[in-house]
Amino acid sequence: MDLYIIRHAWAGHYGDPQWPDDAQRPLTEEGKARFAQMIRDLAERGFAPQLIATSPLLRCRQTAEIVAECLSGGPPLVELEELAPGSNLEGLLRWTAKQAAKHDRIAWVGHAPDVGRLTASLIGQPDGWIRFGKGSVAAVRFDDPPEAGQGELRWLVTANVLGC
Repeated sequence: MDLYIIRHAWAGHYGDPQWPDDAQRPLTEEGKARFAQMIRDLAERGFAPQLIATSPLLRCRQTAEIVAECLSGGPPLVELEELAPGSNLEGLLRWTAKQAAKHDRIAWVGHAPDVGRLTASLIGQPDGWIRFGKGSVAAVRFDDPPEAGQGELRWLVTANVLGC
């Protein structure tokens, strides 16, 4: 199976008094447009998750919605507390293993630094960290249902790499 790990796209600034509840901090209009272009470019190269799990925070939900809107078939979205800041790898792996019976391409949309730590753990570096810029997408492949340390990092791309 392929597991896509996505850091939310460009959002308003942390601590902006306009968003006293950080969970409600939205993506910027420029961030939405830039990320949509990135996803369209990736879709042309075969990026096609069948199911998208997202942190319940607004900026991640909006990022997941852009992914769904830009892909044919509009994969369904599921909010998971396990993807909220401080992500729970074990819970995510249990949920993903259950979904793998029906889907062989699943996406997680989360926050930094969590997405970097999750990805490192998936590829066998439990004390490691991989830098994810805003809107970055990684693909990790598993031969069987996903387990920590059993994944292979296939690619990691940023908007700048794609020229977005």
